[in-house]
Amino acid sequence: MKTLVFYAIVFFSFSGITLGQNLDEVSLNENWKGKIRSLAPEETSFDFKKKKKILVFSLHTGFNHWVIPHTEEMLKIISEKAEVFEVTGSKDIAWFEPENLAQFDAIVLNNTCSKPDHRNLFWDKLRETSDADSAVLMTKALELEGNISRYVKNGGGLLLIHGAITTQNNSDEFSRLVGGSFDYHPKQQKFQVRLEDSSHPLVQAFPVEGFSHIDEPYFYKNAYANLDFTPLLYFNNAEIDGQRKGQELKEGKTYVSWIRSEEKGRVMYISPSHNAQSFDDPRLLRFYLDGLQYVAGDVPLK
Repeated sequence: MKTLVFYAIVFFSFSGITLGQNLDEVSLNENWKGKIRSLAPEETSFDFKKKKKILVFSLHTGFNHWVIPHTEEMLKIISEKAEVFEVTGSKDIAWFEPENLAQFDAIVLNNTCSKPDHRNLFWDKLRETSDADSAVLMTKALELEGNISRYVKNGGGLLLIHGAITTQNNSDEFSRLVGGSFDYHPKQQKFQVRLEDSSHPLVQAFPVEGFSHIDEPYFYKNAYANLDFTPLLYFNNAEIDGQRKGQELKEGKTYVSWIRSEEKGRVMYISPSHNAQSFDDPRLLRFYLDGLQYVAGDVPLK
């Protein structure tokens, strides 16, 4: 047994793997649903004229975040309890045809991680289900991506959760639309999530000092450098352990949530959370409900 422990230590040391504060998976059962329902807000923060329709899209072709089904269920629970949204959950890319997108007021991409080779979720899925020529499949994949962009520009809402930022990670247009692309993340760890502007309507769920959180601290690239968005939440770079060698940031901040407008539509990115345990915090549930209202057009700001 001692020998096995020794070799395990050597393996992790030389492979560059750093063990962080990984949280155990939580069973998605009636007890968990009941707990989230009891913690969810009873009313919305912002007025709304009618119940709107939301598509929660939870397909992944790359990394499988165990929190995906919990996140979809959480969104359904907070929408149902506040009686503000009708939520449809799916993994079918056919929903991204224009006539199907038109049925919804907003789309949620729930940890829709793509494979690292192309970083194109639609391309990945089309290759799984069709033996057509690769050029034909890529043309279709780009068409589906373009449908999202046009949907937002025409007034639709788009909310991306955690790993969803990798959906079309190599696309300059998708990166610009959502405000950035995924670069990497260090180990899971506890860090302080801070408010960029404590007076902003979308962060009123949190105390002025922010909140402590266990998660993967994401770093970003591509369009993120332009900071073409309104930041909501961030962490201080100097407080993050295990940053990539040669890219350590000892100053400044990295954002974990932001919003941006795109012509008539709205986009929001929320990095928290990799773990279902995060949803035990009613403040985060409120933040998600407020975020849904933002992308659905209920919040009077840009």
